[in-house]
Amino acid sequence: MSLRTSRPARAGQYLALLCYLVFLAFPFLWLISTAFKPAPELGSLHPTWIPDSPTLENFRQAFDEQPLLRAAGNSLTVALSAALIAVVIATPMAYVMARQRSRLATAATGWVVVSQAFPFVLVIIPLFLVLKNLHLINSLFGLIMVYVVWSLPFALWMLVGYVRAVPAELEEAAAVDGAGRLRTLVSVTAPLLAPGIVATAMFAFITAWNEFFFALVLLKSPEKQTLPVILTHFLGAEGVADLGPLAAAAFLATIPSLAIFAIIQRRITGGMLAGAVKT
Repeated sequence: MSLRTSRPARAGQYLALLCYLVFLAFPFLWLISTAFKPAPELGSLHPTWIPDSPTLENFRQAFDEQPLLRAAGNSLTVALSAALIAVVIATPMAYVMARQRSRLATAATGWVVVSQAFPFVLVIIPLFLVLKNLHLINSLFGLIMVYVVWSLPFALWMLVGYVRAVPAELEEAAAVDGAGRLRTLVSVTAPLLAPGIVATAMFAFITAWNEFFFALVLLKSPEKQTLPVILTHFLGAEGVADLGPLAAAAFLATIPSLAIFAIIQRRITGGMLAGAVKT
């Protein structure tokens, strides 16, 4: 009887998962379709999924109209730097907060959660004034610092969970065998934290790569603007979008995030077990 009831339940779960995947994939698939459609098909009253006459003209126009490569380079520099700095700062902080069960650590964890509720608009004016006094307005370094500060609470919250998932008994066993604190962290804890560090860095990178509001306010020079800001230039003065080139540029902007996730997703899921075997 249990098998009979579990099979319909499992089928329902797979069906729900399939519907969710279709829901997530629909915008991206439509974006790809739009990027390869010629102008007559973009204005058609009866749109189709597959272009009748696929073309690369939208991509050519996108590169001709806007400096996409330069903007992508700026976004890559900012996102990689912000992710690396955030992880380097958050990792030791998360270890201390997870291992030291004190009121201060509990208060710090609560503040991390509360800080995520602050909207961008609430902090942009004081943030702008602080960066202005530090002469970091219209600076990629200033934008990197903003992204580090903004992603640090979430990175810290994620890594605290990963550190707590590592059994403290492993560190105690290493200490009994004569390993020092630093040797224990490097040889025992770090391999087990590798999946969490990679996952945290990935989320910090994607957050910085896709962020628009801070980049729009803090960067004024066209040669320093990031890719999300450049994408808005495909909108006309009256809000009319140059749909074909915009879709092509947006499709290209999604490739780095997808590529990074595709490369490291297996390491994220399998890294914890691999680290345990090594230890």
